[in-house]
This record gives sequence, structure tokens and C-alpha cells, in this order.
Amino acid sequence: MYGRSAQLITMRPAKVNGEEPPAPIAQLMSLYDVVLCPTKMSLTHTDARRDACKTGTRIATLPGISKDVFLRTLQADYNKIAERTIKMKKLLDKASIAHITTQLGTDLKLPIQQFSAIASTGLILEKGKGGNLPSGEAFMAPDEGKTSGQLVVDASIAGTGKLQNPIIIDIENGSAIKFRGGQEADQFEKMLGEYGAPAFNVAELGVGSNEAAIITGNILEDEKVFGTIHIAFGNNIGMGGTNNVSIHCDGVVTKPDMWLDEKQIIKNGKWLI
Repeated sequence: MYGRSAQLITMRPAKVNGEEPPAPIAQLMSLYDVVLCPTKMSLTHTDARRDACKTGTRIATLPGISKDVFLRTLQADYNKIAERTIKMKKLLDKASIAHITTQLGTDLKLPIQQFSAIASTGLILEKGKGGNLPSGEAFMAPDEGKTSGQLVVDASIAGTGKLQNPIIIDIENGSAIKFRGGQEADQFEKMLGEYGAPAFNVAELGVGSNEAAIITGNILEDEKVFGTIHIAFGNNIGMGGTNNVSIHCDGVVTKPDMWLDEKQIIKNGKWLI
């Protein structure tokens, strides 16, 4: 006979993705076998989530989930998504540098030798595993302090939603140093600035792999869209890094070209592998 008990806990919405939950909730997360986090802001990149996974808890984070997103994306074939996501993870792990360009002006080089890539497949089947639902991305922290170039985010920004105008971000020595693109660019810079210099750290390179996902302005879904890439700023602890700031904010780029070392693996948003 199997015993089952469930507990529903509510908390005030966080201000930004990556903000820690109250201590009592963080403690409770470590006491259960399975935890679902359908919160407004993401708990994925928090100590609470990481510490609970270390105790063996399986955790699915669903920040900003809606009925529409739930029905559209959670019916995808996650075994198929897992296959392509793991393939991308292996390519990232073998490469020394990722080079991303777009017709809108992205020209960004990210050294990627320092950390291992992670395949977020949606198949959270083992103790201590965690990830987003919906899922479908291969992602990693770039080498700290080394990303350089120009990033043009044209789809959406976490905390802002679907963009009216592209946001142009100049990056040097692994940090964003200049933002252009009107009011939304100013808002994004201000949001990061509230957490100081560590928030401008280039925290993540991600590659979407879920064919059921579409661009809606909800970053939970947008960053999983097959054929997109996303770059995040702020906290990279969950990917092996050292920047434990209380914000993690993704920007989604459509129709990218991406090279790993000298091999092009994405062309205008189409996978070549």
C-alpha cells in the first residue's frame, strides 16, 4: 500500500525571477518527494530549489504557467524533445566557443569550456532532478568574464514580455555594459541595475528544442521555442557558476545563426544537425 499526502502552500509573488522564497517555504521544499512550483516568478535559479534537489526532491518549476501554455506545450512528445535536446547538449559540451549572429545585428561570441551543458528534457524521473515544465532546452553558463559582442533580443524578455522593439545590448568581458532600444531597453537595464553589477553578468546560453512552443511573451514558453536561442543575465549558480545574485533574466532571440567552433549548427533558426 502506498501512502500519499499533498500540501498546498501560497506565498506573495516575488519581484523578479530568481528571488528566494521565504525561509519556511524553502525548508518545506526539502521535505517532499515531488514539488511543483506554479509561481508568477521563477524559482528555478534559487538556493531553495537547488538545496531541495540535493535532498532528493524532484522539482518542476512552472513560472507564469497559463491554461493555454499548459494545454499547448505539455502534450508535446517529450521523448522526441529529449532526444534532440541531449544531442544539442553533447555538441555544446564538445565545443570551445559559440558564435551567434542574426540579421538584426547580433554578433556575440561566448567561450563555453568552463562548464558543462544541461539538457532540460521535461522528463523529471529521478530523485534530485529538477527543471521547467514546459521544457525543451539545452543550456549552459558561458565561461565567466569572457563573453563579448552585441546581442539583439527581438522576441521577449523575462519580466517584460513580448517586445515592441528589439533591445540592443553591448557586452564586454562577460557583462552587459550598454542598452539601446527605447523604453523597454531602459526598463530592462533598470531592473538589472537594482541588483548591482553582478546582475549584468552573462549567465546563460540556451537553445530551445520544443516544437510545440510558440512566442507569446511568456518567457517560460518563449525560451523553449524550437529554433530560438536565449541569453540570460544574473545568477549562474545552478549551471556551475559563481555569481549568486538574486535575479536571473532571459532574453529570447529568433532566427539565429549559431556556430560551435567552426561548424554551423543553426541557420536562420533551422537546426542543421
